[in-house]
Amino acid sequence: MGKKTVHISDFSGEVLRHEDDVVRVVVLEHPDLVAGPVQLEARPVEVESIDDAALDVAVVEIYDRHGNGEPRRVTLTAAEFDELATDVPMAQLLRTAERVKPARAPRRAADRPDYSTPEHAGKPHRGRVTDEEARYVRENLDEVNKRLADEGLRQIDPADAEHAARYGLPAPA
Repeated sequence: MGKKTVHISDFSGEVLRHEDDVVRVVVLEHPDLVAGPVQLEARPVEVESIDDAALDVAVVEIYDRHGNGEPRRVTLTAAEFDELATDVPMAQLLRTAERVKPARAPRRAADRPDYSTPEHAGKPHRGRVTDEEARYVRENLDEVNKRLADEGLRQIDPADAEHAARYGLPAPA
């Protein structure tokens, strides 16, 4: 027994034949879209008019007291936005306006290893050594060094003054 998959255009409901180039359309924003982006399939002829119907829009974020610290994102036609500039043309205003650096996504704590755990304690890192990590290293130095050696990382040398200070080991003589 075999199986056959039939693709149907989401726009027209017509069967997409093997020789058809299937066009994938991802809907990122729409007033009726409630659970994030969705994917639709169509024949090329069904989406030809999308480029012709495309609007010149301006997408802006408004930071004001109404947003409780969060911006409101607004999409409007470029012509409507251009009309807001009454002193100089919008094109000139946009060329000379102060540039905004894109916000860097904050690094989540979940993305960082917990160096106080047996699988990460003693690994080289730029952050400060927490009391928990230092205590674990002191109490399990042989185990930590074996794991570090197995992972091809530098081992903690109690005779090294920097290592001793970093992990609270007895100062070398």
